[in-house]
Amino acid sequence: MGLFRRDKTSDRLNQLETFVESEWRPAQDNDSATSTAKETQSEQLAKRLDNMLDRRGVAANMRAQLRKADVKLTIPEYLALHVIAAIGAGGALFLFTGGSTFGAGLGAILGLFAPRIWVSVKQSSRLHAFENQLADILNLWVNSLRAGYSVPQAMEAVAREAPPPAKDEFKRVVAEIQIGIPMEITLNNMLARIESEDLDLVFTAVNIQREVGGNLAEILDTISHTIRERIRIKGEIRTLTASGRATGTVIGLLPVGLALLLYTISPTYMGQLFFGPPVGANIPGIGIPCGWPILAIGLILMGIGGAVIARIIDIEV
Repeated sequence: MGLFRRDKTSDRLNQLETFVESEWRPAQDNDSATSTAKETQSEQLAKRLDNMLDRRGVAANMRAQLRKADVKLTIPEYLALHVIAAIGAGGALFLFTGGSTFGAGLGAILGLFAPRIWVSVKQSSRLHAFENQLADILNLWVNSLRAGYSVPQAMEAVAREAPPPAKDEFKRVVAEIQIGIPMEITLNNMLARIESEDLDLVFTAVNIQREVGGNLAEILDTISHTIRERIRIKGEIRTLTASGRATGTVIGLLPVGLALLLYTISPTYMGQLFFGPPVGANIPGIGIPCGWPILAIGLILMGIGGAVIARIIDIEV
């Protein structure tokens, strides 16, 4: 994956983003074309903001995360989503808690992180779906190679026949090859979007075969069998560790749910922790309500406990 860096090839990929993404987008009719023409100024403003963030190094990581999750948002739209979510969640909790500034602040913080969590969840679900499809994809790839196809032609067959998200990723690889990007770089680009150890193994075999030769169909067939066994073992491990994962989730959410329930039932009682005199009490010598350090310590301990449980149930295959 060392070849995946911001160089002339990467800049060319960003410039041809519209061409590549056309594989997913349906054709526009006259009405949509007219609306697109009307939105030219806003699109130009978004592009200028995107370029400004890109020059400052802010947009690169966000763009990579959005590509991994296959979220069709620009960087300005993604940042605007953070602001909208923070304002919406803050306002909702402000009304729900009866005009509490603490509720509004908590809601704004949660809303600010909500888009990032949503993108992370989409990345995980997309990666899981791709890994479950990989064995079948390799079988289709092997059959295409045995039918006399070259490696790019076999990948094009996969792009036509495979279900999403594999279909989308291989379409992108084929499109990048068609615009002149070397195959090794296109494969590394796909690995940057799909961070899968199994896919890394497959592409390593493809690159080695291109350099030294060999029967790629047999190699991929063997890798396909290995991947199927790994998926089966991972499924058994997931079943055996389901109880531990459920226990960790319940224990982690129980204090949060109980605190919200108590605050809803008796705001004055819970307010003594988070507001100073005359409602509550401050830490002696420090003008900070005593509930905030307690909350911070509790969150740190909950994070440590969650990390320990995740480490226990994380079994390498």
